[in-house]
Amino acid sequence: MQCEELSHVDSTRNMAKIHFILLLCLTALLIPGRYVAAGNVEDSWTFSLYVENDMFANTDQDYTNGIKLTWISPDLTGYAQSDTLPDWSLRWIKRLPFINEAGLQRNIALSIGQNMYTPEDTENTNLIVADRPYAGWTYGSIAFHSKNERRLDTIELQAGMVGPLSFAEETQKTWHGLIGVAKPLGWDNQIGNEPGLAVIYERKWRTFRIENKDGLGSDAITHLGATLGNVYTYGNCGVETRFGWHIPADFGTSLIRPAGDTNSPVDQRDTGISKRASPFGCYLFASAAGRAVARNIFLDGSTFSSSHSVDKKHFVADFAAGASIIAGPVKISYAHVFRTKEFEAQRDDHKFASITISFTY
Repeated sequence: MQCEELSHVDSTRNMAKIHFILLLCLTALLIPGRYVAAGNVEDSWTFSLYVENDMFANTDQDYTNGIKLTWISPDLTGYAQSDTLPDWSLRWIKRLPFINEAGLQRNIALSIGQNMYTPEDTENTNLIVADRPYAGWTYGSIAFHSKNERRLDTIELQAGMVGPLSFAEETQKTWHGLIGVAKPLGWDNQIGNEPGLAVIYERKWRTFRIENKDGLGSDAITHLGATLGNVYTYGNCGVETRFGWHIPADFGTSLIRPAGDTNSPVDQRDTGISKRASPFGCYLFASAAGRAVARNIFLDGSTFSSSHSVDKKHFVADFAAGASIIAGPVKISYAHVFRTKEFEAQRDDHKFASITISFTY
């Protein structure tokens, strides 16, 4: 009987993966038509859809799902060029460090997203003291990028809601219902409502880039940054290497994380119907990143009231490997991610897949 139940679970998860892949493929097929109608590449925005889920590792726990939508503006010589920003904000933006150096290209990035976290046993209706709390985080953000060919500075402001008002419970239950997976039963034990705010700074460096006349090449990109807020406070660093054909002049392939939007190239002509020898490319990539964590509300619990919490680990690392394909204005990336344990009682390291679809329009 137990073998039959396990077989049914595996079959259900495999069907969920198929539905998930078909949905992303449909999204990718719809992208190029929207781009052609848009016209001028150099005046275009870059849109990215990030989706992360652990179903590809046959689990449904810990950081179990993340989704993020990001719009990055065309290159600006100054933030005042953007119609996105109200006039009153410009004098404050001019005072921000790192991003107002003369002679650099600038972008504004707008994002909305949702992350969700669950314990291992989602069929238990009781509070599982030894496992992480149920939690959701729904947020919006604005980021200011300042860049040249060698470096990218980002200051980002994130604001959102943790708790029932994040609607993570409704999202997970609706998705599980659509794909025929058992609905989680323990969301009554989730962390309570709390507004969240985070201020993020990160610098990325392109430490080297080589390319031969046929477009075959490689590069390496490092990053160093910090995040301060009641949702999470940490310092982070990492490196990514890429090898392939016609690698774009952007700043790598990022997971869903603060200051992670890297898909707008240094030269907008590098994406889409460009002046390169070929508008197509592909590459392999591998990355390693670490965080020194002072606060993580999804493990530490509510900031201003008592709640379920677990003893977090202060050092967490992510290792990722994957591939990207570029076809005209579209870039599709897949990464398999290995994350070390985030809290003391966690039984295993965590694995999940990260898929990004970007296009210029």
